[in-house]
Amino acid sequence: MTAARPARRVSWDLLRCAFLLMVVLYHGTFIAPLVYHQFAPRILVFAHQIGASLLLALSAYFVAAGLSDPARATARWWWSRVTRLLPAFVVATLLAFAALRWLAPAGMFHPSLYNLVTNLVMLWNWNGVRHWFYVDPSYWTLPLQLMAFSLAPLLRRSRLGRGRGLRVLLWAAVLVPLAQWPLEQTAGPIYDTVADGLGLYRWHLFVAGVTVWMLATGRVRRGHGAALLATCVAAHAVQIGTLLQHGGLATDPWSVLGVGLGLLAMTAAAIGPDVAAWLPGPVVRAVTSLAGCSYGIFLVHQTLGDVLMLRLQEDFGAGPGLQLAAMLLNGVAVGALLTRFVERPAHRALLRTWDRRHEPDRLPAVSRGVRPVGVPLGVSALTTRGWGPWRTACSSPTTTGPSGSPWPGPSSSRDTRSRRSTTASARWPGRGRPTSTPWSSTS
Repeated sequence: MTAARPARRVSWDLLRCAFLLMVVLYHGTFIAPLVYHQFAPRILVFAHQIGASLLLALSAYFVAAGLSDPARATARWWWSRVTRLLPAFVVATLLAFAALRWLAPAGMFHPSLYNLVTNLVMLWNWNGVRHWFYVDPSYWTLPLQLMAFSLAPLLRRSRLGRGRGLRVLLWAAVLVPLAQWPLEQTAGPIYDTVADGLGLYRWHLFVAGVTVWMLATGRVRRGHGAALLATCVAAHAVQIGTLLQHGGLATDPWSVLGVGLGLLAMTAAAIGPDVAAWLPGPVVRAVTSLAGCSYGIFLVHQTLGDVLMLRLQEDFGAGPGLQLAAMLLNGVAVGALLTRFVERPAHRALLRTWDRRHEPDRLPAVSRGVRPVGVPLGVSALTTRGWGPWRTACSSPTTTGPSGSPWPGPSSSRDTRSRRSTTASARWPGRGRPTSTPWSSTS
């Protein structure tokens, strides 16, 4: 008998939408006027690095949830995550390049084909000795997520993926970047290139997301988990700060508070009841739909939004409020189209390609009547395609994040039930110091 598919937890969709809104507000009201001085002064300014940081923590939570069974930590799991991110990223990068190249007003960054290539291969986080410009500064999170998606299944299958090994790894991932932080401020461009390229300034956010999942599933004691989360928040205060000449720290306390409250909200969503019961049906549907295209919105909101806002101001005299509203609406509309016509179809097609390519690895055993590991006795060979360690938590498009989001989320009942497998036991987004160039590595 097939287990009933669990109801979607709207709490996660609501958090994702809230975090995404903070990203758009930060870029639309603070970063855009900071970089392009042609913009009229903003009435509302949200100048705090909160949204993108919490989206990274949210991503880490669902990676941990998706790999709760080590049997899911397979190459197909990794492929499913990568194929969610990259096709939409490539198309969004081309759109941003085209907007800056042919639609942007005078005075905005005018990228070259060289800039396009360096953006497609994601070189910006390795700025330091050499500088590569962004065509869209929101994309700084993508290399960090790709690294996390690549390391997570390997670690999950090792001794560092469970028990004491995992706890030691989490503490090390917070404390080591924290200990080396003064070197990032003083050691010069070569060291800075390596540290930024490896994303040391945001490791604590991945640790925070995994810790929330461990608290929710009872894999860490509450006191231990609270101490680890508090250390992550303290690390965030340092990593977004700047070392002063007399040795002090200049940081943004509101950003630190926002990240701390966001982690508490994630813990409440993981442990507490779902908020769907308290919201009207239309609100639930709207939140779920918006969360489903959140990655697409994230990809297209900033550069396209900047071009649109400045065009509205210079060509039609639109004020800051109307500009921000247009940026939000444009992000949702274009993001939804990107999700529907690029992200999801490409993901399905690439997963089918993977399955066809690896089909010969599975069929001989089934055709010989060999029962794959984890398949109950009496199950026909024709029904075993979804069983065994070769099938992962992403064995169907329904196992992505909330509403099809590329950030991994609650999977379907087929993937959340236990597998009886015996085979597996500016520096804006960087550190808060803007440069004088259009889009630096820490944007």
